[in-house]
Amino acid sequence: MKKILLLAYLFIAANSAFAQTDAAKYADVITTDGLKNRLTIIASDEMQGRETGTEGQRRAAAYIESQFKAMGLQQPKGLKGYQQLYPLYQDSLLSSELKVKDIVAEYGKDFISPLNANENGSFKGSNLVFVGYGIDDAAYSDYNKVNVKGKIVVFFYGEPKKEGKYFLNTTGNGRASEWTFPGTAKKLAAAAAKGAVGALVINQAAETFSPRMIDMAKKTSVYYPGEKKEKTINFALLSHAFAKNILPDFDTLLRQVKAGEAFAAVPQANKISVNYRIKKYRNVINASNVLGVIEGTDKKDEYVFLTGHYDHLGMRDGKIYYGADDDGSGTVAVMQMAAAFAKAKADGKGPRRTIVFMTVSGEEKGLWGSEYYSEHPVYPLSKTSVDLNTDMVGRIDTERKKDDTMNYVYVVGHDKLSSDLPIINEKVNSQYTHLVLDYKFDDPNDPHRIYFRSDHYNFARKGVPVLFFYDGMLKADYHKPTDTIDKIEWPLYEKRVKMIFHTAWDIANRDEMLKRDIPLPEGAR
Repeated sequence: MKKILLLAYLFIAANSAFAQTDAAKYADVITTDGLKNRLTIIASDEMQGRETGTEGQRRAAAYIESQFKAMGLQQPKGLKGYQQLYPLYQDSLLSSELKVKDIVAEYGKDFISPLNANENGSFKGSNLVFVGYGIDDAAYSDYNKVNVKGKIVVFFYGEPKKEGKYFLNTTGNGRASEWTFPGTAKKLAAAAAKGAVGALVINQAAETFSPRMIDMAKKTSVYYPGEKKEKTINFALLSHAFAKNILPDFDTLLRQVKAGEAFAAVPQANKISVNYRIKKYRNVINASNVLGVIEGTDKKDEYVFLTGHYDHLGMRDGKIYYGADDDGSGTVAVMQMAAAFAKAKADGKGPRRTIVFMTVSGEEKGLWGSEYYSEHPVYPLSKTSVDLNTDMVGRIDTERKKDDTMNYVYVVGHDKLSSDLPIINEKVNSQYTHLVLDYKFDDPNDPHRIYFRSDHYNFARKGVPVLFFYDGMLKADYHKPTDTIDKIEWPLYEKRVKMIFHTAWDIANRDEMLKRDIPLPEGAR
């Protein structure tokens, strides 16, 4: 029996040694030259800054797809090609009318109709109810003892404060809650749930409408509609002068809301006729996530995702925002790791789990592409072991005043969702790359809230363990046209990508999926 156990141990040890040798061999496919060649194309003039919904973004998607095909990556099952399309909207106002009592409101002076929160339609009624901030929350509600069914509600932006701090955010950090950001959509859904038929809204910070606000209300930028699950209602945004027509004590209410005071929710303006109508034209534009797949062997129905966003800010005032680091570096990292795994697969050393290489668009607009994927997954999220997300790994943090400036990477998410994550990541780093792994952005008091600001978060909120690799370049050329390829620190960039590759290799070939034994941080949305 002892002899059998010894032979088994030696077999496992030998296999482990071979696996380590294989990992090092295929990591060497990731080279500075390879990174530079692809990043030179991604961050070129031709890509025009890769803004989501533009020709530059589509060119970048086509290039990434062509590279995945050339590597021999499979297209995902269920898609017609390598791109997962998702819809973007651009709305143009055709007409909007508002009449309160006998007053015909003037568009642009008395009111505007924000197009991305209004649909074609109308509402009218003779009962109008003031509901403070329009909040209906367990911690505070403006709807106590107020019946708004079949009525039109009036409310202000924002939320109340307590001792000078917002108190609705469940993290207790004093920041404004989602009743403020994005706010209006949540309030409209609350009003709809209470049976209101329409709303009039007041922005306490804007007495009148600027030309830019008026223009944006006539034609929107391209936007992602999201996954609308809640019923909502249409609304008009009022100027302060016009609001005085329906709220006789408007000046007092305005002082209260600017001070963050809570309101006693009592009807303030009943028996006022309101008639509102809006008509708009909607143009639908497709954006896309680009996916390529290497099928696993004995665990092919489990998945490891390697992600990065390929979009950036596009062109502004005739200048191209190249986004070489943000996130050309992460996009090319995914492509180079795909090349390494493809080589291993071709040599008969492919991963046990299926690896999905996904570059997404819409990150700079609000994590659009990854949100769409998380709501329309091509592969089961319950069988997705991990998402390793790479967003900016080609440069250094200019604020980092340490001796390790040329040998570090920020790792975000190491203490969340899975206790396996730091063990695996630290082990491979110690064995192969010897980077300083800095966890400062996992501090729950991180003012930048980095954990919530890139595409891994849309996996995390669905329970998938994630690690996010990041260089911290928030100063210097962040979101400027000067984020160019000549600023990349090539040897450090290569080293970081190899470390991520080794982490993926280990997770893809281990016996078990990662444990899911740590809850998502409180206050995550």
